[in-house]
Amino acid sequence: MTQQDLRIGIIGVGMMGADHAERVARRTSGARLVAVSDPDVARVTALATALDGVRVIDDPLQLIADAGVDAVIIASPGFAHAEQLMACLEHGKPVLCEKPLTMDTESSLRVVEAEQKAGRSLIQVGFMRRFDPEYAALKQLLDSGDLGRTLLLHNVHRNKTVPETFRSEMIVRDSLVHEVDVARWLFGDEIARITVHAPKPTSLVGDGVLDPQFAVFEMAGGAIADVEVFVNFQVGYEVRCEAVAEKGSATIGLGVDVLTKRAGHWGGAVPDDFRVRFGLAYDIEVQRWVNAAAKGEIDGPTAWDGYAAAAVCTAGVQSLQEGRPVEVEMVRRSEVLG
Repeated sequence: MTQQDLRIGIIGVGMMGADHAERVARRTSGARLVAVSDPDVARVTALATALDGVRVIDDPLQLIADAGVDAVIIASPGFAHAEQLMACLEHGKPVLCEKPLTMDTESSLRVVEAEQKAGRSLIQVGFMRRFDPEYAALKQLLDSGDLGRTLLLHNVHRNKTVPETFRSEMIVRDSLVHEVDVARWLFGDEIARITVHAPKPTSLVGDGVLDPQFAVFEMAGGAIADVEVFVNFQVGYEVRCEAVAEKGSATIGLGVDVLTKRAGHWGGAVPDDFRVRFGLAYDIEVQRWVNAAAKGEIDGPTAWDGYAAAAVCTAGVQSLQEGRPVEVEMVRRSEVLG
């Protein structure tokens, strides 16, 4: 890498990819958006036209191989990630990959093994909650030991709405996966067993869609985390987390900074989607990724974290389908990373 701006290409310019494109082009120092790729020709062309100096490259693998692209953000659908990540490793390109790393445990493990064989840490996974100031403060508090050992974690994850194509398994792989990473990160431990319960579904979803869901994670060290995921909540985007420890508890995501009282009522605004609630987290995540990539490093969740989350979600889908607890099957970290 030179001291010039990191030249970034983005694969996938749907809601998340377009948000990243705007972020890189307008709010990230030391970086320059130079190329985008998406099968929706009209959408990707409109985006490139709105952002000066951005090329459209039809084939995402050609974008990765392009000599004018230094680093890649992958925001394509999860089924495309494995091939695109392998291409980034082949060409030695640092990559920020939105979750999931891949769609299943086996392909995620192959990515981890390929990165290890390449001899360089190039993959960072987009678990942006680690960069949210509230989550970061909670992590710092729990790690300080001031509250004693952390015993329980309660999580709420609600979306206003999702597309009709968002099926039951996607709630696990695309929504619950964030709490999977949060639990692993806050506890500093792996999830050994997962149970996903499906209560009576909301009447506002199609036949066969199980929404909301309630998951229980049993950590290897004996702690427990629970998660309510409700992706058609109608009210807005709401994410909360409460950690219960030996000497107290701590809660984030209450939105108290906009609490108002008037005319006999009190309350605050509920954001419509994740871009409002976690906008700052995404800004911090991408800036730190750019800073690290320019030095040949990563600064965030690794390919191993993506693999571990995929293993838990694979077990979670099985639990949802079979209505029972399922053991999480993973290789030992030392077997792959030494």
